[in-house]
Amino acid sequence: MTIALRLNPWFRQGAIALIALVVLTVFLAPNTNRGGGSTYSRAPGGYGAWYTYMQAQGTPLQRWQKSNAELQELQDVEGERSPVTLVQINGRPTGYGLSLEQETWVNQGNRLIILGVPSPVTDAPFSTQQPTDAGMVKIDTGRRLEPSATNKIVLGDGFGAIGLRRAIGEGEWIVFNTPHLAANAYQDEPGNFAFLASVVAAEGESLWVDEYIHGYKDADVITAEVGQHWFDYLLSTPIRLILMQLAILLALLIWAGNRRFGFPLPLVTATSNNSRAYIEALATVLQKAESHPFVIETVGKAEQLRLQRALGMGSEPLEPAALLQAWVEQTGRPSIELERVFRPYWQPQSLNSQQLKDWISAIQHLHSTLPIS
Repeated sequence: MTIALRLNPWFRQGAIALIALVVLTVFLAPNTNRGGGSTYSRAPGGYGAWYTYMQAQGTPLQRWQKSNAELQELQDVEGERSPVTLVQINGRPTGYGLSLEQETWVNQGNRLIILGVPSPVTDAPFSTQQPTDAGMVKIDTGRRLEPSATNKIVLGDGFGAIGLRRAIGEGEWIVFNTPHLAANAYQDEPGNFAFLASVVAAEGESLWVDEYIHGYKDADVITAEVGQHWFDYLLSTPIRLILMQLAILLALLIWAGNRRFGFPLPLVTATSNNSRAYIEALATVLQKAESHPFVIETVGKAEQLRLQRALGMGSEPLEPAALLQAWVEQTGRPSIELERVFRPYWQPQSLNSQQLKDWISAIQHLHSTLPIS
């Protein structure tokens, strides 16, 4: 492996590019779990089916697409302050606690219901059926919450609580450790949908579900957070990752093109072939001077001597008749075949450029049919 890397510097370049892309993907990739728990999602972990169920039950949910800092706006309904229930469904368990804005808002008489908070593992079976007034509720987690004097059990068993309720001022805070209580995956468990609906529904309260935590924002929120310039918006989206990867890859290619990895290679000075250069120059001069007879005489004489040596007839020029007889005796082929090839040499005649090329081709064909040394 070490030898291969040393001999082929492209292995190093490819490895560095691959590592750079992996690092960028790991540290800059967007959170792909934000859709879990969203009422817009039809995935198994989404809540699109439960949202539709609530609509059909006559207790429609409204979607809240602003941050916790804007929670006070939820109390202003038709110009009067009225209690509000806000449901936050985390894609996976997150921090267990309330922010200052959330606690202040709940203390004013509102209800905050959070699905998906961390809890320790217990000896409880992973999958259980919990009896409730709304029917059997299927729970797929062995984790449980710890009840206390202030945290009353909403749903639980002998292993601990699955849901807890706490009074804060005039309001109420309810948490469930599982984020999948009424997810799309539980559409065949009617008790799950009905139970969560019974917990959420409260007479006289408007019902909201938080979509801001899943990345859905009102237009005015987007403008305030990322500005009105389109480039600022693009930088806040996953396209930033793609652009940075392309920039890193381009930089690596530029570097590789100007300074290759590995040991520097010395420049190789091209060696000149004087004989070949002389022959090519002479051929050019003869072609321009149309000295075809000279070419025929020179090539014909050289080719006859080569043929004589191949037939074992020595290096002294023979008469055409003697060479033709040796050809027939040693090859068994007709004399006319050889006589046709050497006729322009033995019987000098004027050839144009095309005829000269054809003659050279005939000699080359003779080479391929007879092992001439």
